[in-house]
Amino acid sequence: MQQKEKNVYLKKKEGIMEKLQERISINPEIRFGKPCIKGTRIAVWDILGWLASDMSFEEIIEDFPHLTRQDILAALAFAANREENTKILITAA
Repeated sequence: MQQKEKNVYLKKKEGIMEKLQERISINPEIRFGKPCIKGTRIAVWDILGWLASDMSFEEIIEDFPHLTRQDILAALAFAANREENTKILITAA
């Protein structure tokens, strides 16, 4: 990736992270500290599970009308960011 493209990517990523903070909260007293959609007890993991089970955005919103498309996208972005920042340590046996 060239420097100019990298700078654009990093700026976009910073903007996404700021938006995530508006929609995702981590509170040790709610769902044992799992990241949740703010103002709900719906964890990011719940949304990922529903999407993985082939529920559409529309079906999720129909079942949970207080969620928005932006909430679901925030859950996906949060999970992607967490995955990107996960490091796996490999040790010799």
